[in-house]
Amino acid sequence: MKKKKLVKSAKEFDQRFDSGEDIHDLIDMSKATMLRTAKKVRITLDVAESLVHEIDEIRKAIGVDRGALIKIWLHERVKQEKGAA
Repeated sequence: MKKKKLVKSAKEFDQRFDSGEDIHDLIDMSKATMLRTAKKVRITLDVAESLVHEIDEIRKAIGVDRGALIKIWLHERVKQEKGAA
């Protein structure tokens, strides 16, 4: 089996990943660490049905779960608000 050429930059790594290339042998897993997240808390939101349909259209187009998409959006917004403070 031919060994893959190592990447020279994070940008090149991202490009190879984004193009669908298998990047597993480019990663040194012996140095990997697992991040422990804070305790999870369940929340309930009441939103308009039309908004849920719009969210579902977006999530289907990018192929992710509704809850995952909302969590990503919330995380991005919190980071944005903290950066503006």
